[in-house]
Amino acid sequence: MVRFGIIGTNKITEQFIHAARQAEGFVLSAVYSRTEERAQEFAAKFGIPNTFTDLNLMAASGEVDAVYIASPNSFHAEQAIVCMEHGKHVLCEKPVASNTSELQAMIAAAKANDVLLMEALKSTLMPNFQAVRDHLHKIGPIRRYFASYCQYSSRYDAYKQGTVLNAFNPIFSNGSLMDIGIYCLYPAVVLFGEPRAVLANGVMLESGVDGEGSLLLKYEGMDAVVMYSKITQSHLPTEIQGENGTILIDKINQPEKVEIRYRDGSVEDLTRPQSSKDMVYEVEEFLRLLSSGKRESAVNSFSSSLAVMGIMDEARRQIGLRFPADEKALHR
Repeated sequence: MVRFGIIGTNKITEQFIHAARQAEGFVLSAVYSRTEERAQEFAAKFGIPNTFTDLNLMAASGEVDAVYIASPNSFHAEQAIVCMEHGKHVLCEKPVASNTSELQAMIAAAKANDVLLMEALKSTLMPNFQAVRDHLHKIGPIRRYFASYCQYSSRYDAYKQGTVLNAFNPIFSNGSLMDIGIYCLYPAVVLFGEPRAVLANGVMLESGVDGEGSLLLKYEGMDAVVMYSKITQSHLPTEIQGENGTILIDKINQPEKVEIRYRDGSVEDLTRPQSSKDMVYEVEEFLRLLSSGKRESAVNSFSSSLAVMGIMDEARRQIGLRFPADEKALHR
């Protein structure tokens, strides 16, 4: 059994708990919140025996083996390093850090303390993404990866009324690329590796974050086209185009239907049975790694996370998107 402490008491955390409780070996042991009232409220809702308002105390607690971090992005690195320095394994929500410098520091801490660190990017660990990987060879030489994830944020309505919530606040290393774009980029890196070049466009909002954007990634013999947005809605599927056929993925952030459409007009359904509580697969991966003594995922690996973060760093540089966390990294 692996006893988890939770950092972050938001909607994502609640979804995580509902999913994680389906995984054999998961035990919810503690929750951290900045206020005692919120910690107690959350603990009561989910039957959590231990509450903390001091992160160092939770990190040092003998009641916790691993920590799931779902706080605002700008807090990920610092909180993860504190936990790892106390010997806790860390499953950290995407994006795992604000920038490459932070991520490198997190990886260094994981290695120095012999603990597991994994980015909690769910889609690449889901059965239907594995189906894509297993059947990719069938479509012949691959020429294009196209991914679109454009989801109008309800928080944008508040933004237009003058209220800047966390999702549109650069202080928290947020915005469309970090929150939405990563779902398009991570599968590309897992499937095809690090691109040779990145070309980025984006629409900047007055708050200092991007509302939407597009990326063109250059690979040997192919390209990747990525579109993401928090201020518009799209219903386009993702395509991986090969010379012999095209793999269609209904939703790149949570693939539920996958098929190959061959050039001759035939269609092969690749869809696999999958839990609706799809965050369970990242938990199962994390628990499998721990049970086998491994300290890095082969899918959501350090190299994959670093490559994705490098793409996002370069994209932000090109569109002029900077976070306060970037300045801290320069002076670390």
